[in-house]
Amino acid sequence: MSLEIKVPPVGESITEVTLSRWIKKDGDAVEMDEVIAELESDKATFELTAESAGTLKTVAAEGDTLPIGAVVANIEGEGAKATAPINKSAAAAADESAPGQRTDRPESAPAAAPAAESKTIEIKVPPVGESITEVTLSRWIKKDGEQVEMDEAIAELESDKATFELTAESAGTLKTMAAEGDVLAIGAVVCAITGGGAAPAAAPANNQPAASQPAAQSAPAAAQGSYAAGTPSPAAGKILAEKGVSTESVNGTGVGGRITKEDALNAQKPAAASSSAPKVTPQTAQTQPAAVTTGTRAERREKMTSLRKTVAKRLVAVKNETAMLTTFNEVDMQPIMDLRGKYKDKFKEKHGVGLGFMSFFTKAVCVALQEWPAVGARIDGEEVVYSNFADISIAVSAPKGLVVPIIRNADAMSLAEIEKAVVTLAGKARENKLTIEDMTGGTFTITNGGVFGSMLSTPIINAPQSAILGMHNIIERPIALNGQVVIRPMMYLALSYDHRIVDGRESVSFLVRVKQLLEDPARLLLGV
Repeated sequence: MSLEIKVPPVGESITEVTLSRWIKKDGDAVEMDEVIAELESDKATFELTAESAGTLKTVAAEGDTLPIGAVVANIEGEGAKATAPINKSAAAAADESAPGQRTDRPESAPAAAPAAESKTIEIKVPPVGESITEVTLSRWIKKDGEQVEMDEAIAELESDKATFELTAESAGTLKTMAAEGDVLAIGAVVCAITGGGAAPAAAPANNQPAASQPAAQSAPAAAQGSYAAGTPSPAAGKILAEKGVSTESVNGTGVGGRITKEDALNAQKPAAASSSAPKVTPQTAQTQPAAVTTGTRAERREKMTSLRKTVAKRLVAVKNETAMLTTFNEVDMQPIMDLRGKYKDKFKEKHGVGLGFMSFFTKAVCVALQEWPAVGARIDGEEVVYSNFADISIAVSAPKGLVVPIIRNADAMSLAEIEKAVVTLAGKARENKLTIEDMTGGTFTITNGGVFGSMLSTPIINAPQSAILGMHNIIERPIALNGQVVIRPMMYLALSYDHRIVDGRESVSFLVRVKQLLEDPARLLLGV
């Protein structure tokens, strides 16, 4: 009995996920509810569990992009595993019942080989996703006329979402029908396999005793027994092609001797070019300029993660679909720095968290949103949706890319509660533990490029929101204050907004209000 494990629904706006890692391997025994794989969407990473106990049979490979509902693996139940011992015992019983015929059994196997030679199987492009209608044959791993084994990788297919291998459905002789670079529709015939071609080579003289064969011939046969030996994975093949390194010069450390991506990255081009280089004579040395080469000029290619691809699509969509404009102002950070310096130790002792700048900016934004609600509104079709609450999105740089978790009801929080929420969300982002709930919603976004040294920027709106506030680094600059030139710690603020819903008066007034609250923190406490 076989049970299909499919990609579960993970959110209304998520239509596909990436299989980032297999926790259990093909052929492993798994228990019910045991974690077998790790799936990654553009918003979160989550685990896939086994729905029953049995033996795992993987269907998708690491790095594949799968639509919701696609089959990831099969679990073979206990009934399927019991058939092998039963058949084996039946064969043993047959051998015991007719001991005189046991020496004839090996000779009967080759007799079926001629019948298999005439069998031809067509290998077609398999379905790889609901939205994919065609693929490109990027590379033939096996060549026309070569012998292939069952389940051996014979070609590399590439879609607009992923690269995957095409495997042989039976053993035999390969007959290619498409060329490298051809664009093939789903279901198109790629090649054919004529069965039984490998039988004569695999059968060593049935009438000759095994002891009479030289021992020296058995070692090469064992070394070449795996069809994967010397065959690179798709990623390894691309890296070796870019380096100009042949697969014969690379020792594969993967299963069965397959060349892995790490093997390809560590491979070096043979340094035998000196023998083929032209000799430099005194005459040619005067005419040829000296070539200066220092260091290596290697390149590295990595597939974009699902998160990175989704962020890229949304940022481009925001630039194309909104009337985005940015207004600037500057804020004197001295009052906040004095307040932090005076109370930060007592604040941490009482609340168990440090007093940072983010809580002041979040609180100031919440007050300004109450006075200028259009800045926190959004467009939904032909309607404008206003919110009487403030869910503030905080941009965080996580290991897998930029994420924007949300502090909900920030307008009702104290400075200490905001600081605790920021620490919690930042920690979950660094550990890739953010949930879809942590990422969904939000009425306004704050991003702080100043932690990386940014002096000024024009942040892009986090759709479907209508505005985003950009913080920058603090630099001491001379300013005019009460008729005197003084040195003050200054920060530039940038407010990017959608001009379709936010007018210039509202955007400028909003930013001025934030500036006033930050330069006089007592207003945040008194509500004035």
